[in-house]
Order: sequence, then structure tokens, then C-alpha cells
Amino acid sequence: MEIVGPVTPGQVAVLLGFVPILLWWLYAELLELWKNSRFFGMHSDDDSIALDIGSLGEEAKTQLLAGGFSVGSSVAHKQRPGLVRFFMMDKDFLLENRLTLRAISEFGVVLAYFYTCDRTDLFGESSKSYNRDIFFFLYFLLIIVAAMTSFKIHHDTSPSSSKSVLYLNRHQTEEWKGWMQVLFVMYHYFAAKEIYNAIRVFIAGYVWMTGFGNFSYYYVRKDFSFARFCQMMWRLNFFVAFCCILLDNHYMLYYICPMHTFFTLMVYCSLGIFNKHNNKGSVIAVKIAACFVVIAVIWEVPHVYDIVWSPFAFLLAYNDPDATKKFRPMHEWHFRAGLDRYIWILGMIYAYYHPTVERWMEKLEATEAKLRIFIKTSITAICLLAGYMWYEYIYKLEKYTYNRYHPYTSWIPITVYICLRNITQEFRSYTLTLFGWLGKITLETYISQFHIWLRSGKPDAQPRRLLSLVPDYPMLNFMLNTIIYVAVAHRVFNLTNQLKVVFIPTRDNKRLLYNVITGAIISITLYALSLVLLSLTKKLHTEA
Repeated sequence: MEIVGPVTPGQVAVLLGFVPILLWWLYAELLELWKNSRFFGMHSDDDSIALDIGSLGEEAKTQLLAGGFSVGSSVAHKQRPGLVRFFMMDKDFLLENRLTLRAISEFGVVLAYFYTCDRTDLFGESSKSYNRDIFFFLYFLLIIVAAMTSFKIHHDTSPSSSKSVLYLNRHQTEEWKGWMQVLFVMYHYFAAKEIYNAIRVFIAGYVWMTGFGNFSYYYVRKDFSFARFCQMMWRLNFFVAFCCILLDNHYMLYYICPMHTFFTLMVYCSLGIFNKHNNKGSVIAVKIAACFVVIAVIWEVPHVYDIVWSPFAFLLAYNDPDATKKFRPMHEWHFRAGLDRYIWILGMIYAYYHPTVERWMEKLEATEAKLRIFIKTSITAICLLAGYMWYEYIYKLEKYTYNRYHPYTSWIPITVYICLRNITQEFRSYTLTLFGWLGKITLETYISQFHIWLRSGKPDAQPRRLLSLVPDYPMLNFMLNTIIYVAVAHRVFNLTNQLKVVFIPTRDNKRLLYNVITGAIISITLYALSLVLLSLTKKLHTEA
């Protein structure tokens, strides 16, 4: 098996970190197996001397079954920091954290699979091929299957009233993300260049939901805590950070992640500053106007972009090694974030007026039938006309021309979709939960596609090839790859959330700060060790 590209310090550091955890997890599983076998043995040998385990406290039970520490020893061990107990192979500690060790080990195995698929020649690769008939056949087949198997009517009530208005409810937005994501990744897999402009609209839809969802949360919950901030950053960047390190890629290769991180931070900061006054409409208006001004100045005023973003070049710079035309390192960030620089602010505005629209819709549903039908018909006609005009005069433009108009017009199809999707009570209460399920794992499916569905083959390269597990059978290969790809993405989603709960406690800032500092120390130590090991290896290789 040949490895593509040099071994980096980051890769060695990840290996040094995961191998001990994998070994400790296996040891913890053996301890658990031995504990259970001892428990059953104690109750089967002699009932007259068997202990009633249920009557013991948790600490005593753990000491007895895990075998062998006195009370004083156990207490002394538990007073030590968790990291010390980990390296000392403290039995109690390993048993208590067995599921966490399993989750980390499983995550490490997933990363190893990513590396194997994309950076070795163990599996083959094939060329992308687009056929419009097959592309849309597969997509509409998925819609039919979803409609037949996952159609659901929701009866949730509105948080701002006791009635089932369900305007832009969570089920609906998850479904929206899901069906867009399927087309988004299929666009990459089949190189469906003819729907490029539609993909730009879909990405704008995701960014719109970033503004809408984050504004809704912070405006209602008023939770600007350090724990919430860390949870947010963990969700957006935990998975992609390890992919960048292990696969030696720049952050901007996965441009969706820095985009959503930046726009999420903008919402967090805009609402977090003077957050005690967020109940005043004038304050919200000033904050939203300030967001518009800041973004406009950065992207519209010459040279301001370079001044603002040049300090972050270490994080946001990117160049495609296979590109025929070379751009400045910060061009990619300017282009990607610039396309959707305003739409997240529209999401904030829609979120602010969400309760008002719900109350209006509630009154509309209570009006006389003829008037209600007339109003809804008028709204539908206006939306269809606006959508048609946008399609004819904006969407059908050549891609480069379209990109120039996109930042100022993407709100039109998004607004049309929202209005039509919520035009009746019945329509907005229906969802296809299969797309809703896929909508929850959009971040994982986006990142995973680069390495276990498609194939880039080297650091920072765009995934221009397909991973081939079944050579010469493109549709069978598509089926098998997709099954593995979606299953892995879903598992990574669960692991990310499971580990987030462990390492980012919600109401314990002291423990959270300890975890952050410990994580930083471990990372620096592992990286330093990797540098030493690589230096020694290089020296030995030179001498040989």
C-alpha cells in the first residue's frame, strides 16, 4: 500500500494521541467483561455466600466488581486529576469513562478510514460522468421513496402561541436542508455543472438558516455563556479540524465550515453586545443595520477586505494545487464568503419578525373562507411571478455573470420558497422525515464527501475523482459508496455530539476551562513529540 504525500507532524501527533486511547479502551472493555463475568460467577457458585450487589452503593459496587482497591486507595485515586488516572491505568477511571474511550477510538477509526480512502492506493478511483437523465431519475426516485416511507403530519404547537401554526418549524427547516444537501452532494459526485446556479442558491439557503436559527436561539434563550460558545464552535469545527490535521488540508478546502463559523460569530457578537437591551426593537434595528454596514464596508469598499482579513491568512488562505489559473491566497475566502455576505442578515430579520408573522397567519386562518382563499391566492400569484422573473432574468445567466448578482438577489428564491412552503396550515405541517434526518447531518455529509465518496488524492486538492470500491460498475459503486458514506457521516454526527457532552459541560465553567487548558497542553505536547520523532527518523534515514 503506497501512501500519497509526506508524513506531517500533525499526522504523527494524531497517531500518538489516538493509539494510547485505543489501547486503554480495549483494556477498559476487558475490565468490563471481567467485571460482568465475576458478577455472574459470584451469584452462581453459592447462594449462601453470594453478595447482594444491589444493596451496595455505587462506589462500593465498583470497587468490588472492578476488583480490588480498598476504600482508602479508591478515594486517593479519585482525588487525582483525570489525566493522571488515565496514564496510571486507574481501573475505576477506565470503567467510568469506557464509553467515552470507545467514542474517541471509534472516531479515530473513522479518520483512519478517511486517510486510507483518500491518501493511499488501497482503493481505486474513477472519473466523474454526468447524465441528466440518471441524475434526475435518482433524485426523484429518492423523493418518491421518502414520500412513501417517511411522510409525516406534525401537530406541534407554536412556541409563541398554543395553536398549531408551525410556520418555519424545525421539522420543515431540517427537511429543507436535507433535500438541498442531496442535490448539493450529487452535484459534486456527477459533476452536474448545469445546476451550478441552483447550488449557489442552496448554499445561500444554508447561510440564511445560520442567521435565522442562531438569532432565534440567542434572542429567545438569552444564553451567551462561554459554554454555549464552546458548544457552538465544537459543533462547527471539531470534525473538520481533525480532517485538516490528518489529511494535511487547509481549512478553506471545506469552505462551508469557515463561512458558517464566521456568520455564526457575527450573530453571536451582534446580539451578545448590550444583550440586556435586545427586547427593544430600536436596539435590534441598530444592530442589524450595523451588521449590514460592517459587511458592506469590508466587501464593497476597495482595500478594506485586505486590511481586515490579512491577519487571518494563516487560517483562511487557500490555493488549489491543480488549478490552471492561480489566484491570490485569500481569493477563495473573498469569493465564497462574499457570495453570501448579506443573506445571513436577512435570516436574522426573518427570525425577529417570526412571532409577528405567526400571529398574522393565526388571524388569517381564523378569517372567513373566501377572504382567506383570496389572500392566499394573491400571495401565491405574487410569489410565482417573482420567482419566474428571477428565474428568467437572473438564474439563467451564465455562471460568472450570475455570481455578480447573487449576493443581492439570493433572497428572492429563498423568500418565494418560504412563502409557498407555508401557504396553508396543512402544507406546512407535512414533512418527509427522511430528508429531515439527512438535514441533521449536512455538516458531516459535506466534509465526508471529500474523502470517502469522492477522492482528491493529495493535500488541498479538490475532489475531482470518485472513490472506486467496485471497479467498472459505476452504479453499483455509487450504491455501495453512498451506503458507507451516509452511515459514516451519521455516526460521526453522533460521536461529535457524544464527545461534546463529555468535554463541554453546560453549567460547570471551572471544569470547562480545565478541559480547554488540558486539551491545549496535550495538543502542544503531542505536536512537540511528533517533531522530535520526525527529526530522529530523518536523521536515521540520512545516516543510513
